[in-house]
Amino acid sequence: MNIYSYDKSFEGLLSLVFDAYQRSIFPDEIKGRDVSLPLLYTNYYEVFTDEKKARRVWEGLHKKLSKEACGMLSIVFLSEMEGVEMLLFRYMKKTFAAASSIEVNFADPDVLECSKIYRKVSREAERMRMFVRFQKMADGVFFAPIDPKYNVLSLVADFFTDRFGDQKWIVYDMTRQYGLFYDLRKTEQVRFDALDFDTETGKLWDGQAAEDEKLFQQLWKTYFTSTSIAARKNLKLQQQHLPKRFWKYLPEKQ
Repeated sequence: MNIYSYDKSFEGLLSLVFDAYQRSIFPDEIKGRDVSLPLLYTNYYEVFTDEKKARRVWEGLHKKLSKEACGMLSIVFLSEMEGVEMLLFRYMKKTFAAASSIEVNFADPDVLECSKIYRKVSREAERMRMFVRFQKMADGVFFAPIDPKYNVLSLVADFFTDRFGDQKWIVYDMTRQYGLFYDLRKTEQVRFDALDFDTETGKLWDGQAAEDEKLFQQLWKTYFTSTSIAARKNLKLQQQHLPKRFWKYLPEKQ
């Protein structure tokens, strides 16, 4: 069994592909560096991210696949699903071996699986655009907690930057413990050593929220209640469009 480890970045995975071809030894398993190894294995290779190697693999993929298919691979990687690295490695290996693009060959199980995962991740990113609720902090920055199934922050960065370009904001992934911060000039990743909000509900602690934040939340709840029609309430349909896992961050559902 040949095991490769890498730093869990997409560039690291591309570097891994380069090294595997250079050695002519292909992985049976791909793991992050912080994952324990099985008791029995033949070879272990630790891959270090190399920008030049990653670029060569990426350019090679663009010669064999459309721009959209290459973008799909990077989005599938964001799923963080178990085994996704090996799935992507097999997809890339088949791509390099094929005479023409494999991207529409849905009879191939790896091509079909990548397509399914791509749709799931893209749908989750769209939900983040729809269901985010901001809270105004005492310093005027707007804060929004999210808890997506997949690592989709990079997919929604442009949307929030364009939509809320006139105010400072933070969108924070509660599971992965990092966020995006827009300072009116640029959007960049941030991490907090000390969290000034409830990690279960995403609500700001007393003293961290702006003085009028509770008032605006109450006004929003009142508006939501007044526009609802009790006779047409359909909880099952509501949960189909707005899954219950999002409710804890929505003031109108508290």
